[in-house]
Amino acid sequence: QVQLAESGGGLVQAGGSLRLSCAASGRTFSRYAVGWFRQAPGKEREFVAAITGSGLSTYYGDSVKGRSTISRDNVKNTVYLQMNSLKPEDTAVYYCAAATGPYSDRLRYDYWGQGTQVTVSS
Repeated sequence: QVQLAESGGGLVQAGGSLRLSCAASGRTFSRYAVGWFRQAPGKEREFVAAITGSGLSTYYGDSVKGRSTISRDNVKNTVYLQMNSLKPEDTAVYYCAAATGPYSDRLRYDYWGQGTQVTVSS
């Protein structure tokens, strides 16, 4: 079992930056890949980024590629999503999730956090 809790969301102006955190419980956290997804009102949950359990490989969705960096600290059981050059269309609830691999398909993730709101004003 893995429990996840996101933090770091908030209101930011366009062009600004935020760092989201995903804190996990469980001694086997390093065995899990972690993904970030986001969901805007009326839209489907969208893949943002994923990282392998070791942290050696990362993957990004097209909407954030070049503007975001995913990383993890397995000692602290935490995964981070650094987002730069934020745009109003980045406004959404951001979720982290854990799975056996760094999938872009949300249906392959077994554990989810409750989400953190990111709002980007123009």
